[in-house]
Amino acid sequence: MDLNLRQAILDNVATNDQSQLEATIVEAIDSGEEKMLPGLGVLFELIWQQSADDEKQEMIDTLEQGIKGATD
Repeated sequence: MDLNLRQAILDNVATNDQSQLEATIVEAIDSGEEKMLPGLGVLFELIWQQSADDEKQEMIDTLEQGIKGATD
């Protein structure tokens, strides 16, 4: 059986509106379940691909701050 996880995740959210997408992200983070990480990764990949270079740099800066805050 050939399972394309990325495509399955995209198919699962393809018809979601903004509020549903936000709810999906919040639920995945709030649940803390490891099984949600691939879905968040696919969503982040889409954000990254659609972002300009300055937006990417802002995300990297925010990520760096978050990592430092989580490890202090």
